[in-house]
Amino acid sequence: MMFLADDPTALDVQGSVNALWLLVAAALVLIMTPGVAFFYGGMVKAKSVVSMMMMSFGAMGLVGVLWVFYGYGMSFGTTAIPGLLGNPFDGFIFLQSFLGIGDGGGMDPDLASLAFVGFQATFAIITVALISGAIADRAKFGAWMVFAGFWVTIVYFPVAFWVFNLSEGWAPTWGVNDFAGGTAVHINAGAAGLALALVLGKRIGFQKGIQKPHNVPLTLLGASLLWFGWFGFNSGSEAAVDGVAAIAWINTLAAPAAAIIGWLIVEKIKDGKATSIGAASGAVTGLVAITPACNILTPGWGLLLGLLAGALCCLTIELKFKLGFDDSLDVVGIHLIGGLFGTLYIGIFGAGIGLLDTGSFAQLGKQAGAAFAVMGYSFVLAWIIGTIIQKTMGFRITSEDEIAGVDTVVHGEESYALDPA
Repeated sequence: MMFLADDPTALDVQGSVNALWLLVAAALVLIMTPGVAFFYGGMVKAKSVVSMMMMSFGAMGLVGVLWVFYGYGMSFGTTAIPGLLGNPFDGFIFLQSFLGIGDGGGMDPDLASLAFVGFQATFAIITVALISGAIADRAKFGAWMVFAGFWVTIVYFPVAFWVFNLSEGWAPTWGVNDFAGGTAVHINAGAAGLALALVLGKRIGFQKGIQKPHNVPLTLLGASLLWFGWFGFNSGSEAAVDGVAAIAWINTLAAPAAAIIGWLIVEKIKDGKATSIGAASGAVTGLVAITPACNILTPGWGLLLGLLAGALCCLTIELKFKLGFDDSLDVVGIHLIGGLFGTLYIGIFGAGIGLLDTGSFAQLGKQAGAAFAVMGYSFVLAWIIGTIIQKTMGFRITSEDEIAGVDTVVHGEESYALDPA
């Protein structure tokens, strides 16, 4: 981190303020994963809510542990493979400290460093949780946890090194602008969601209009928690309290607000009604699209990005019915398409680097290269991991269990247990 003050005391104060903001931002990002659970949980069948929410909470448990053991090292440790991967053994930061085998011996925590470790852990957690929406109503929890462990290890941790490791990753070294994870989080999760949707196949009776959200208020609550937490997601990625964090905050307000309008206009024209689920989906779409670009757009271009992304994603979610893949909760239509659009948009409208300012397509080429590299890498490996799990322990529940309901069959619980009396 860079500070402007020359006085060492002022430097310490500024550094402490920045670290405090990063800790607060990490807490905001962590609450986004329960937000995903509520957002997805309201849109599935009433007999699949526990299953849906458990996939998010399972990701919190598993990925949090793996991050401490080796995930941080693979993403931000000393370089093991130049440009591609960090040393997983650097990840034993907490264990080293507690066991007294670190350089200093015993606990001697560094505030700024540990705040950054915690902040990035929440990104890994939510990226895995996002994938689960593509396979709602039909996945085994145990198989999901196995998939999550392998995918986060061989896909997310390396991709985080590519994108978020500013000094060593190939993407920032190449000049790619992905401020808070349009590629590493949203394109990554969206591509994996598409792969799993293809591996698991369609739900019974899959067709347009076959299923309505069982609890609209639950979904709206989830969208609200996501938007609230996203201010930490985007502004916290600056790791400092400065003007960049402030413009990221403003864009995190502007883009999803405009995306709600864009989604609802298209929905009204297309279906004759503007729905609350559409408003929630539009807000999330705008948040996805602004994530890579929140540091590099003026608020005006941020508003336009949100408006266009909301309209575009409202149209593209219908493609699953034409192309025949069952992406249950539109992970592909919102996260993959929204992430791609926001990442490429920088190449045209990014301040000082985009086509409008430079007259060159160079930045657009860099953005596209990173976007499609992450998409291809994630899709192929997710498909391989998912296929192996399906062919061995089985990833999808049986048709009989799907009809009976995932909650009672897999978890032995009901979302809404009524008193028989």
